Amino acid sequence: MTATARGVESRGRAQVGVGNLRTDRWWLAPAATALGLLVFVVYGGVRAFQQQYFFADERYLTPFYSPCVSVGCASEPGAAHFGTFLPDHPLIPYAALSLPFLLLFRLTCYYYRKAYYRSFWLSPPACAVPEPHAAYTGETRFPLVLQNAHRYFFYVAVLVSLVNSYDAIVAFRHPTDGFVVGVGNLVLLVNVVLLWCYTLSCHSCRHVMGGRLTHFSKHPVRYWFWTKVSALNTRHMQFAWITLGTLILTDLYVMLVARGTITDLRIVG
Repeated sequence: MTATARGVESRGRAQVGVGNLRTDRWWLAPAATALGLLVFVVYGGVRAFQQQYFFADERYLTPFYSPCVSVGCASEPGAAHFGTFLPDHPLIPYAALSLPFLLLFRLTCYYYRKAYYRSFWLSPPACAVPEPHAAYTGETRFPLVLQNAHRYFFYVAVLVSLVNSYDAIVAFRHPTDGFVVGVGNLVLLVNVVLLWCYTLSCHSCRHVMGGRLTHFSKHPVRYWFWTKVSALNTRHMQFAWITLGTLILTDLYVMLVARGTITDLRIVG
């Protein structure tokens, strides 16, 4: 043993001779997490910069392009709900105002930190499995110290969720057929509801509702909201994964309808 040995190999620890004593497939969880996150990042990255097939049936706007504020959005009448004022460029996504903040919101999310710390950085990869790093500084140095900005990205995420809600609501009105309900409306609606569940179940939201209060009895309204957000917070991990799936499925549905691969089934109208 060297004088600089640390962790499970440090002086005074039992010399086991193997990395760990786990006999189960402990590596499956971090491997599945890494695969799931990679699928979303690759799919989302390709779609965000594809700059086509983002608006369907003159009313369905994919969340990957919302709000659509680039000049190129004008190619699809009705897609630019808030005007077009950003220049077109292959390296600038049409939703350049929202995507960076949404990415940072998820990247700094408490659950996602645990997920990619374990799956990509092996810090640690699983319970009772030591990490391969010699030193540990936590989130006290750059760039991980920036994780503390998560609470501010939460506020932007709320604004983006409001925009997504607006997109889902206005999609019920067709420019020529008036009020209609199609399968795409249900897809957008379910997606935005689940996005709200993920956003409001955030730990930062829980702190906003009930943080810095000495007596809950003096703030019954905030206490009520805090209890509801706390109930959602217990499912934050599930909502984190579910919304990754619904975002892909919603975008895929809009893209297939826009390409003419499938036809949106009208339920009403």
